[in-house]
Amino acid sequence: MRYTDVCIETISYILPPRVVTSEMIETWLKPLYDRLKLPEGRLELMTGIHERRMWDPGTHPSEVSAQAGAKALEQAGLSPSDIGCLVHAAVSRDFVEPATSTAVHRLLGLPPSALNFDISNACLGVLTGIIVVANMIQVGQIDTGLIVAGENGGPLVTGTVERLNKDETLTRRTIKPEIASLTIGSAATAVILRRASLSQSGHQLLAATSLADTTNNHLCQGSADTAMDGSSVPIMHTDSHELLVRGIDLAARTWERAKGVLDWENGTPDTICGHQVGRAHSEQLCERLGLDSDKIFSTFEFLGNCGSASLPVTTAMAAEQGFLKKGHRLAMLGIGSGINSTMLGVRW
Repeated sequence: MRYTDVCIETISYILPPRVVTSEMIETWLKPLYDRLKLPEGRLELMTGIHERRMWDPGTHPSEVSAQAGAKALEQAGLSPSDIGCLVHAAVSRDFVEPATSTAVHRLLGLPPSALNFDISNACLGVLTGIIVVANMIQVGQIDTGLIVAGENGGPLVTGTVERLNKDETLTRRTIKPEIASLTIGSAATAVILRRASLSQSGHQLLAATSLADTTNNHLCQGSADTAMDGSSVPIMHTDSHELLVRGIDLAARTWERAKGVLDWENGTPDTICGHQVGRAHSEQLCERLGLDSDKIFSTFEFLGNCGSASLPVTTAMAAEQGFLKKGHRLAMLGIGSGINSTMLGVRW
């Protein structure tokens, strides 16, 4: 899908105050480590993740989503009355029904005319939300839309630690599907899209491309307890190696398609921001897609995998630190469980 009348007005983010290092998690896992004689430092060595962040217990996704949304409105110089559509696009949500967007809508004081709903698409939720809102702007349905995500990975990490320490039947082989759960971090983000003629930023969304390989939707699956509001204990099992291989296969096909839509080559992007999983994923994705690693901005080292918030937070930080500059051709590369891949081209 090509866009001619849509801009990314701003991307904001909020980070939790509590830092949890991989070393701390290994300390929590001492009973398991002692029983299986696992070497300390294994988690960071395997993933490249030194630390991640967690919200205080009891924090609701809607609370931090609304904080990120309010920050985005302030950054863009807009008021709640300017928003024509609100999408809450996180894996984490306050409840299954009603939509978490209703809580964010209330907290932000959005007008009754602002359409609001949730989108669930694993780590691609925000990118999917961007496509939906961009389509609405492109066809003239709204002028301005807001996509938010408040990811709360703390209950997944602490719940996984508790289960691993209690299950004495686990072996070095059978704990492998649990490792990905220990890489999860928390963050909140908000993206405002606006009609180009009204935009002050001029960050033009050029095109979006998506492909799916749902034959591999079994490689990473979470439990039905997805509220992740501090009281829930979600469970996630991941075949990390196979998901890495199949995900990069799909990403390579999506990138070829994206280049055709955008009329780009491998060397065209000035800045590349991808979904943040870990060191192996970043290195192999870069090699397989033929991308220059010097153009990639990463955050997984200190944020871990923050679900659907990872890619927009990484993009916002890249701009904040001057890595992503005005006029840069930005490639936003997303891969999510399912497996789905979505890529956006932006003239920043």
